[in-house]
Amino acid sequence: MKLLKDKILKEGSALNRHILKVDGFINHQVDVELMYEIGKDFAGHFKNYQITKVVTIESSGIAPALMTAKELQVPMIILKKQPSKVLNTHLYQTIVKSFTKGTSYELTLSKKFISSNDRVLIIDDFMANGEAARGAVKLLKMAGASIAGIGILIEKSFQEGRQKLEEENIEIYSLARIKKLDQNVIEFF
Repeated sequence: MKLLKDKILKEGSALNRHILKVDGFINHQVDVELMYEIGKDFAGHFKNYQITKVVTIESSGIAPALMTAKELQVPMIILKKQPSKVLNTHLYQTIVKSFTKGTSYELTLSKKFISSNDRVLIIDDFMANGEAARGAVKLLKMAGASIAGIGILIEKSFQEGRQKLEEENIEIYSLARIKKLDQNVIEFF
């Protein structure tokens, strides 16, 4: 998606070969018009996939997932990273290791909002090693839901996330695929 790539080049900051800061328009301050266009793009790509729910992991995936769900006219589900004092029974849970933070967290999905009748589109902001997306897939499969595909805003294609998910026969649709990232260097496919 040219609009997203241009925004990354203009306002993003490549700190090193692992870190791309996009906090001015994706994950701290959100560019609402950009998210709207991203939602339309994802919805357009997946419009014939019989999506019943859009799922994302808190928190940076919420804005693009919400816009995508609005365009597809389906509900959005947020997978939680933090344990809840009130949401503690009737859950699907799995452990996910965050590449960016180097920590693990317990990803949680309420059984109340997902079923084997659902065909789900997963939306996330970044994909590196694919662990977050694989955790989401695992939870959704525990519920018996089918995975229609995964929409990614920014994919670090030099890492193995895509390969791992494609081995599970999951379609990946990325808006900005980075082939090289280093200090002050961002190269797309």
